[in-house]
This record gives sequence, C-alpha cells and structure tokens, in this order.
Amino acid sequence: MVQQSRPSPQSSGPAGRYAGKRARSGPGDGSKAAAIPPPPVQRAFSPHGARDRRSYAAIDLGTNNCRLLIAKPSADGFIVVDAFSRIVRLGEGLAATGRISDAAIDRAIAALSVCADKLRRRHVTLARSVATEACRRASNGAEFIQRVYQETGIALDIISAQEEARLAVLGCHALLEPGDGPALIFDIGGGSTELVLVDSHDTTGAPRIVDWVSAPWGVVSLTESEAFDHGNAADRLAAYERMRGRVAEAFAPLARRLPKDAQDIRLLGTSGTVTTLASLHLGLPRYDRQAIDGLIVPCESMRAISDRLSGMNLAERQKLPCIGTERADLVVAGCAILESILDIWPAERLGVADRGIREGILRGLMDRDGRVM
Repeated sequence: MVQQSRPSPQSSGPAGRYAGKRARSGPGDGSKAAAIPPPPVQRAFSPHGARDRRSYAAIDLGTNNCRLLIAKPSADGFIVVDAFSRIVRLGEGLAATGRISDAAIDRAIAALSVCADKLRRRHVTLARSVATEACRRASNGAEFIQRVYQETGIALDIISAQEEARLAVLGCHALLEPGDGPALIFDIGGGSTELVLVDSHDTTGAPRIVDWVSAPWGVVSLTESEAFDHGNAADRLAAYERMRGRVAEAFAPLARRLPKDAQDIRLLGTSGTVTTLASLHLGLPRYDRQAIDGLIVPCESMRAISDRLSGMNLAERQKLPCIGTERADLVVAGCAILESILDIWPAERLGVADRGIREGILRGLMDRDGRVM
C-alpha cells in the first residue's frame, strides 16, 4: 500500500518549530496520518560544564544499509567527527516471507555493534536511532528491535513513512537549486521511495512540505519483485519496463496532484542510486563524496545512464567503477525508480545529495537541545 498524506502548513515532527502540528488526510486514500510524537532519544551522562563539547549521533537502519553519523555543533551547522556505513540487506527476502531473516538480523546486529562501540568511544551524549521500511513491514520487526537493544544497547525507533520523508528533507534541502519554482525532493531507499513536494520560499529554515507520497518500492523490494533470465537481453529490458510500471502506479496518486505546467521546477535526490549514477556521469574511478554532494546533473544524462545500465548484464555492471559487486544487482531497480520520477517531474536538472536522514536527525537533535542552526 502506498502511504501518503497532505500535511498541514507545518509538517509534523519533533524538531524545534515543527513540534505539535498534525498532518491532514491526503486526497488519495481517505486516511488520516497521525501526528508524529516526540522521538525517543538516548542520553549519556554529561559532566557539568561539558555542554560545549557534546557529541550527537544519528543511526539510520534502512532496508539495505546501516549508517551512523556522529557530530559536534559548529557556528554554521555541525562538524562530523565519525561515520560508519555498511550494506546489511535487512530486507532481503522480506517480500516473500514477511519476516526479517536470521541471516539479515545477524548482519544488522554486527553492524550496529560497531555503531555502539563508536558511540561509547566518542562519548556521545544525545543520540537518535531509527529503523524504516523493513522494520515497518516485517512481522518480527518489534522482536528484532528488542533483540538489538538487548545485544547492543541501541534503542531503535521504527519511524513512520511521513517522518522518514520529513527527516530526509530536513537533512538535504540546503542543496536545492535557488529559484522560485516548485521543488520535489526524493529519497530512493531499499524498501521504499519518498517523494516530497516542498515550498522553499521561506529561506529561514527547512522548506514547507506541501504534499508527499511513500511508495513501497525501493531498490531491494523492486529487485526482488522480478524473477527473470539475467543472461537474456530481451528478458532484462522487459523486466525493467515492468519495474517502471509498478513504480509509476505507486506514484500515480501524487502525480495527479502535482502542479501542472509549472515553470522553473527543481529536483533534488538523495540516495545511493543518484550518487552512483552521478559518479558514472563524472567518470570517477572511485566514489568521491566531495565531488558528488551538491552536484547538478542534466536529467537527460541520468536517463541515458539508466538506459545503458538496464541493458547490461550483471557481470558488465560489476565491472563499472562506483558500482562493483555490492550494488550491481540493485542499481537497475534504482534506475527504474529514478526514470519514473523524471516522468512525472520533468525537470531539466537533478541536484544530487549525499546526505539525508542522518543529517536531518542531527539537526533535529541539536535544535531540540538548544543549538538552533
């Protein structure tokens, strides 16, 4: 089921000026999206007078990746002091079984144990750890969360799709191209994709969320939806078109509500898909965050790269720099999702963000702790 809502003039959520607002029902599904309560945070003992040396942490456990960011406040935002990222494929096999597998649980707990060690060594005083689509959908999601706490001490909060979208916007909106036209921000995850229409005319803070949709298709869930002969070129292309069709159907409720014939529309994406394709656009021999984060790429170039990748077999994709064996089987699904976004929001350029939920969490924590940026 596609989760969607049209928020109130201020998007709901726990951080600073967003507190206490309620989301209204979206026109597509007739259901009411509940207001998001203040999230649980983990505090550690902080000696008197040590406030200025506080470290904050954000953990994002997604369907495909486990990511950690530890930072300290600075005059113009925050300074990252430690980070960690590992592909854990938490949602592997979830579509078929409805459960997180034992192997995926072991991979996730191993990665989270590394995160817990970093939290201790960096003397983190305030942290928020979130889990997303895989844990929302899994029948054993709550059981998994409890086991994580018992074995690592990390208290994961299974957040709603609405909160996931809000955090992504909060974390990456600064990279939106300047302009007066409407803007769409998207996050292609492992188990879902969030599209958020924003009004960025107020330059004093995060943009106002006008409308949003969360589709149950990410790079893992969409890849697992298709069984086909990877060695047959015709089968590969047919599967790619079917993936695009599934995603288009999920995006349709929002597509009908998007402004028509708007001028100077803007587009910003945060995901492994867009950073990988942007790396291929630049011809990088290896991934370089400094070159990618904030890059503006012609959308036609992203379409051309997607078309090329969708026609390659697995071995051919594995040989490409910045893809390799870990992303080769998933990147085509990401291309299908990206092209479906470009179909409904035909911007000329795409802004690329190597930032998102973790950065949104950190900004929210520092804001709530009296360090408004």
